[in-house]
Amino acid sequence: MGGLWEFPGGKIGNDEGPADALIREVEEELGIEIVVRRPLTFAVHEEPGLRILLLFYSASIVSGEPHGREGQAVAWLAVTELPSIPTPPADAELIRQLVDGRILDPGRPDDLP
Repeated sequence: MGGLWEFPGGKIGNDEGPADALIREVEEELGIEIVVRRPLTFAVHEEPGLRILLLFYSASIVSGEPHGREGQAVAWLAVTELPSIPTPPADAELIRQLVDGRILDPGRPDDLP
């Protein structure tokens, strides 16, 4: 979705689970290694002929500094800034939940190993 800001991630390959796909996609897109902690929430986005299930996870950077490996801009934003940036419709529900405090702030440590 050209010109829109997106959360990192992508399609799950036939031979991988959702967390494995996220680890792979984040390395491909941002050049960093992450550890996936736990699911936060999900969202479903539908358009004519298309249904997308988005799974959102808490994760931490293990190594590297995020940079756009595919030419995209990268930015750290406060949760309160998210509603002001153009994002795909599928990300809108996560942004609402983050701003409303209905899900764990991914930047906060959680009590899981």
